[in-house]
Amino acid sequence: MNGLHDPLAGLPADLRARAYAIRLVIFDVDGVLTDGRVILGDGGYEYKAFHIHDGHGIRMLQSSGVRAGIITGRTSVVVSRRSEELGIRHLMQGRSDKAAALGELLEQLGEAPEATAFVGDDVVDLPAMRRVGLAVAVADATPLTRAHAHWVTRATGGHGAAREVCELIMAAQSSLEGAHAPYLE
Repeated sequence: MNGLHDPLAGLPADLRARAYAIRLVIFDVDGVLTDGRVILGDGGYEYKAFHIHDGHGIRMLQSSGVRAGIITGRTSVVVSRRSEELGIRHLMQGRSDKAAALGELLEQLGEAPEATAFVGDDVVDLPAMRRVGLAVAVADATPLTRAHAHWVTRATGGHGAAREVCELIMAAQSSLEGAHAPYLE
């Protein structure tokens, strides 16, 4: 990889195969795309911090032909805005039953569970994670969530974990170098 860190280095063949098969990645929000904190301001305003590296990773992933979506238990204007900024067209908010939401989305898109990844951080994500081809937990996920993941990121939620997932999948599908190429000319 041009002397750069290879996201696939040291990963078992079965994990590489799982990542290669992915056509849809679903992200949780709080604890995955953010650090898990919800800041409530005067007047009921809600604030969340998103990592710019994660956002660019999601854009590159989508440009490579892999769809991205969000399933979250909370409902937030901030999440709607971030989803729109990143071009994420598959947004399901206020969905505490994430497995049911996942099933609806897969049916709507005509996608197979085996071609889907779900990135989570807490036990509420497990029902969805246990139904997909690639279950990913962020580094600071709960121990039970990490135990049921096929892969655990090095980065924590809201601090580059989503980017790691995007780069893992793109590397497995041989599209990462091409995504980086315009920046290296």
